[in-house]
Amino acid sequence: MPQRLPSAPPILPGLAYIRPLGSGGFADVFLYGQDMPRRDVAVKVLPSDVRDPDLLRMFNAEADVLAHLSAHPSIVTVYQAGISADGRPYIVMEFCPGSLAQRYRVERIPVPEVLSIGVRMAGALESAHHAGLVHRDVKPSNILVTTFGAPVLADFGISSSLVRQGADEMLAMSVPWSAPEVISEQTAGTIASEVWSLGATVYSLLAGQSPFERRERGQNSREQLRRRIARASYTDIARTDVPPSLQAVLARAMARAPQDRYASARELGEALQQVQAELQLASTPLEVPAAPWTPQVGTVDFSDGTLRGPARSRIERDRSRKFRDSSGVRGLARDEDTDISAPGPSLHRSVPWVLGALAAVAAGAVLVAALFATGVL
Repeated sequence: MPQRLPSAPPILPGLAYIRPLGSGGFADVFLYGQDMPRRDVAVKVLPSDVRDPDLLRMFNAEADVLAHLSAHPSIVTVYQAGISADGRPYIVMEFCPGSLAQRYRVERIPVPEVLSIGVRMAGALESAHHAGLVHRDVKPSNILVTTFGAPVLADFGISSSLVRQGADEMLAMSVPWSAPEVISEQTAGTIASEVWSLGATVYSLLAGQSPFERRERGQNSREQLRRRIARASYTDIARTDVPPSLQAVLARAMARAPQDRYASARELGEALQQVQAELQLASTPLEVPAAPWTPQVGTVDFSDGTLRGPARSRIERDRSRKFRDSSGVRGLARDEDTDISAPGPSLHRSVPWVLGALAAVAAGAVLVAALFATGVL
């Protein structure tokens, strides 16, 4: 998709624009400050000129899928979604200040950290698959890092249902991390192709480049990468601290034939845990759904390309007058104690007036007595 200039940040109720975070092929992400509760949030928004039903469908699906899965500790959290005053769909998400987009290319990431990331992402994907969903774009740049330093899977924009796929599915996956059967357009995405993509992602974090990339200039066009992936010949990672057992795990995850790979993301995660045990590392929890958990895929409509969500141009305010003699918790307690079913003024408003009148009469009587005593009267 050709490069484009980022769109202007929308005006959103309860959110104050801070700065841009990035732009993708079809959406922009901005940093906003939320007023209540106070926190920084990331807002993903479509440009104002986008009316493509496919892009709207992808945007709607991402919001719905995240609503199903964002409770998972390794999947980015979504807070709300809607339509801005200028008619642009937006999603308000957890702000993650970091990502693995470029880190693996400029830094030698330690093996223990990569293993932990791999196990966590395996749990996230297993949870999605358990719900009948495939991510379809697993790669380093879609792994964000939270403010607590934890990796989370993001960008479910081209996700799809495992039970609903056809020839019309949009193929928008990133070539360097796509499985051979996806490259050849035999499938739009399956559990087996997700296992491949996760294996290729872990490989990239260790190798500093995608599995079939070459360091020579002019050797990494999309077509050249497609041909190499189609042959799917595994090359060992050139690092002495990567044990042979981890090389074997990645080679199986990236086997050319889908049936030769791990049968699930969970199996791949467990294999990475075994490498952790071999290296005497603490085992990273493989967080997957409990057995009784039942997916609700039916509520994610992957064919919905309409504008959805509340559209608000201003913040509505309650203009009715409120009479309250006190504020804060004490005032609220008094409101609760008032018998609103009784006609006439409430007791806590009439009593002070009566007491004030009696005090005035008493003060007058004292003054008259004093005047008599001094002989003035």
